Amino acid sequence: MSSSATTSAVSTAVAPVAADGGTRRHHSLVHPPRTGLALVAPAVILVVVFALVPLAFALVISFTSWPLIGTVEWAGLDNYVRLLSDEGFGRAILYTLLYTAIVTGPILLLGYAMAVLVRARRRGVALLRTVLFLPYVVGLTTLSFMVVLEAQPGSGALNLVLAALGITDGQTAWLVDGTLGTALICVLVIWAVPGLTMMLLMAGMQSIPSEVYESASLDGAGWWAKELLITLPQLRRSIAMCLIISVIGSFLAFTQFYVLTKGGPGTETTTVVQYIYNRGFIQLQLGSATALSIVLVVVVGLVTALQFRLLREKD
Repeated sequence: MSSSATTSAVSTAVAPVAADGGTRRHHSLVHPPRTGLALVAPAVILVVVFALVPLAFALVISFTSWPLIGTVEWAGLDNYVRLLSDEGFGRAILYTLLYTAIVTGPILLLGYAMAVLVRARRRGVALLRTVLFLPYVVGLTTLSFMVVLEAQPGSGALNLVLAALGITDGQTAWLVDGTLGTALICVLVIWAVPGLTMMLLMAGMQSIPSEVYESASLDGAGWWAKELLITLPQLRRSIAMCLIISVIGSFLAFTQFYVLTKGGPGTETTTVVQYIYNRGFIQLQLGSATALSIVLVVVVGLVTALQFRLLREKD
């Protein structure tokens, strides 16, 4: 008997037999491919409609001299070429980088310290977590409007407290000075934002098995040793994620600057996003503003990719 005939006989012998004498097909226990496509279709449609299509449309607009009000004309690469000589955009980038450098470290350190404080399961810790996370929930927009009121010369609580302590005369105009305005915004962000970092790092800390700490204690390891040799290495991915979120958020900062200083005095506190906003909705140069936005998207993508490369775990 040939090998092909043998294989056919074996297949016939093991194949299930239907009630009518025919051979029944074997059905897989997993769903067919069309079921998976049907399940992911809504998400794909949302991404295409609200992300890919607007991005493609923005790319088209960036090659035009779209005036927002008026006739649209094709401009080619002119909007991108002008970026090379746009001093205002360069200053906005440098200021945004300075702001990012100032706030990123304190946000991470304060968030880590808060996570250490609330990671234990003991009485009252839930309330403490809520209190520490509350500024992030309230949001920078609401907090910025509160700071506008409390930083007013002569009547704001900030000036009244500083005057009572003898530090100032109570008439400091915080929001019309570039350096003071930047300092006030940085303090506001460093106070309001670490709540998210706290929650992310706390979740990572609570996922570390307690047996690891108990073994370290039996070996004579102190608190600092356990933090440096156990907690930090186990939190590498969480820390990397917190840094990436913080840097991207700082690059895209807009609300607090728009509410508090409007980018002033002059352009001293103008971030990249606010510069793009001014170009598009105040100067009504939508094509140029969109080209700036495309460049910002590329820069943020490159910075994020660099962070992933630097912070990724090495095998």
